Order: sequence, then structure tokens, then C-alpha cells
Amino acid sequence: MTQTPTALTLYDQDYLLWTEDTVNQLRNKNFHRLDLVNLIEEIKDLGKSQKRELKSRLGELLEHILKRTYIDMPDCYRSWVESVDKQRIGLRRLLKDSPSLKPYLLEVFDEVYADTLIVVCRSYPQCKFPKKWPVERNLEALLTIDFWLN
Repeated sequence: MTQTPTALTLYDQDYLLWTEDTVNQLRNKNFHRLDLVNLIEEIKDLGKSQKRELKSRLGELLEHILKRTYIDMPDCYRSWVESVDKQRIGLRRLLKDSPSLKPYLLEVFDEVYADTLIVVCRSYPQCKFPKKWPVERNLEALLTIDFWLN
């Protein structure tokens, strides 16, 4: 069933205006005027969004660590290391803002690594990548160690 224009809520018509109105209602303690259904969904989605960002950044980080470590293409090393640095910075910022994501990173690590392995193995079939992450899955190590130097 489609909604008629008159049945659309402010949330449906103008998201930015809805967020501004919601903030004003909260500031003024007009709780009875809040669009609770959409507010609850938006707050729930914030957590999902952070988890998606963490998985995406971790995947990019692992991909470029693997490439830099296992692929003999010196012309690409600089861009791979740059990507590693950018993803590490992004992960540090994300984890600083939401420290409760730290256990989630370790929880999804194997899944993200397996997905990353599919990508690099397909792109570089001539290379042998480890089926399992070859070193400690320590957060500090992931964010600091240049594995290709070891």
C-alpha cells in the first residue's frame, strides 16, 4: 500500500528537518511530540552503522596488509602502506569514539579475514596467502605492526 502525500510524516518528507525537530523536542522536553518509532530505528541504526564501518575498515586493513606482505609488486607497496595507515587511523578514531566496539572487532575478525581472503585470492591467484591470519589477533598489533617487515 502506498502512502498519499498527506499521510507522509515529516521523517518521510524531509529527513534533515525531522532530525532538527527531534533535537528541539528533546531539548524542550516535549517527549509527547517525539516520533518514537522513527527515533528508535535511527538510534538502532547508528550502532549498526558503526559495526559496518568497523568491518569495512578491518577488511581494507587486512587486504592491504596481505598484499604488502605476500605480493611481490614493489611499485604497489607505497599505495598499500598508505591504505594500511589510513585504515588504522580510521579504526583508532572509531574505537576511541566507541570503545565498546573493541570486542566486536575480535568477534568478527575471522569472518572479515575469510571474506578478505576471497578477494585477494581471486585477484592474485599466483600468490599463496595463509588460510588463517598468521599472527596474533591482538588489536594493538593490528593497529601498529608493519607485518611485512617481520
